[in-house]
Amino acid sequence: MFELLATNATTISAQFDVIGFKESPLALAQAHETREKLMAAHSELAEEGAIEIVIIKTTGDKILSQPLADIGGKGLFTKEIDEALINGDIDIAVHSMKDVPTYLPEQTILPCNMEREDVRDAFISLNASSLADLAAGSIIGTASLRRKSQILHRYPSLKVVENFRGNVQTRLRKLNEGVVHATLLALAGLRRLNMTDNVTATLSIDDMLPAVAQGAIGIACRTNDDKMAEYLASLNHEETRLAVTCERAFLETLDGSCRTPIAGYASRDENGDCLFKGLVASPDGTRVLETSRKGRYALDDMILMGKDAGKELLSRAGPGFFNS
Repeated sequence: MFELLATNATTISAQFDVIGFKESPLALAQAHETREKLMAAHSELAEEGAIEIVIIKTTGDKILSQPLADIGGKGLFTKEIDEALINGDIDIAVHSMKDVPTYLPEQTILPCNMEREDVRDAFISLNASSLADLAAGSIIGTASLRRKSQILHRYPSLKVVENFRGNVQTRLRKLNEGVVHATLLALAGLRRLNMTDNVTATLSIDDMLPAVAQGAIGIACRTNDDKMAEYLASLNHEETRLAVTCERAFLETLDGSCRTPIAGYASRDENGDCLFKGLVASPDGTRVLETSRKGRYALDDMILMGKDAGKELLSRAGPGFFNS
């Protein structure tokens, strides 16, 4: 049977499939979404017991008292899942793509990005209708330097608590307890959890450029597992895969880490072309550098756009930019 693991990623295993994912309600929702789509696409997987879901607790889930950058960055949400996949404990791993480092471990491939959810960020507050409506000195909780830098760039009178970590439910509980006055969360996660009733306002792309690959689910399998690769290919949404590849090329060129405020978003415009927007910022938000590219919505063109945008911002930023 397939086995499914739960963590920031999800996995599927042999006989049928085992899906592995990170331990969180959102990761579990993404694992179930993957299972449902596999069952709908392949009748043999709709049989009882064909797909098993297994929860994997990652280092990123275990250590919540420190900022991600201080304990090793985003790879902490995928390391244990990757190991389970390589060891054959699971057959596929379901990841939030924005948690996946720009490199993949040897013996693994990521042949599938499911159709992307809404990429925007949601503003949530009990006493303000928007960021602009918050009083000077108000405290915003976020674990994202990307969000922090863009907030402070536009609203320097606000304060941002960096280590506002935990799953969606935990962050909302802290907000309700008055630990912070507002927080920002990915709208995609709230939609997958059916929790959009908590959203106070949705931020536009111009107000808050999203994280690279935000809203996208990626599914990995072992390099030599042709059967799993075939299953996953049936779930792939090519427009999403190309957009994510473009954004990750930008991130890789910048050698981005959790210490680096970086945002990037590739989309298809009204003419069917790719429009890419990229941003880097100083952690304190005093400097924000932006760029954009437009070209054919095709793999090679989009990789080049992402890389070229990254090279431009590296050149404009100069040495020491991210240490300010």
